Amino acid sequence: MAALDLTKILFLDIETVPQTAEISALTPELSHLWEDKFNLIQKRMPEKYNNETTAAEAYANSAGIYAEFGKIVCISVGFIYFRGNQPCFRAKSFAGHDEKLLLEEFAEFLVKFCSTKEHTICGHNIKEFDIPYICRRMLIHGVVLPALLQISGKKPWEINFIDTLELWKFGDYKNYTSLKLLTAVFGIPTPKDDIDGSQVAQVYYQENDVQRIATYCQKDVLATAQVYLRMQGQQTILSENIAFI
Repeated sequence: MAALDLTKILFLDIETVPQTAEISALTPELSHLWEDKFNLIQKRMPEKYNNETTAAEAYANSAGIYAEFGKIVCISVGFIYFRGNQPCFRAKSFAGHDEKLLLEEFAEFLVKFCSTKEHTICGHNIKEFDIPYICRRMLIHGVVLPALLQISGKKPWEINFIDTLELWKFGDYKNYTSLKLLTAVFGIPTPKDDIDGSQVAQVYYQENDVQRIATYCQKDVLATAQVYLRMQGQQTILSENIAFI
């Protein structure tokens, strides 16, 4: 595979939460449909939920990963540019309580940044989670999908997104490897003050701290970029060349 122009890659990560703080705040129809989904998951994957887990508990812990029952509270993006021969990195976030607005702002940015056929998006597990989730939430809100995200019906080889999880698998589809584990095995320094991904809903609903979530998300975007650079045999980005907007 030919080396890609690093400056034409948009690194991306999203943070999601359940649509409401508690299942009781859902419409009766959605609440019933969540119970149906929970029952199916419990039957198919008994190891995920034990018999004592209630639908309400499962909703609080897991609904955010399903685009039908969750919502995006942050999309963070980052890109590489060069100062001389030194790679630099800049990241920004689209975050807030108004999901439709942040999706519209992200779509506008995506159209401007990914201006050629050579431009693409890179993320960790992006093909299975981030991109489908963004597309589904855009459709729900009536946001027009940018051309780069109009992938419905395309063959897998026609979609040129870069997925660091897929790259790491080398064709082995038995296991999932987290971004956190990859940064550890590659020896990539990561800040120790990050919240855990499982705490995002709590930070959003109980602390109302969207900025904290955005900071966490941007650090994951940077980690993805650093992992990708290592996978390509490139030098990683020095801390003094990193900027979070």
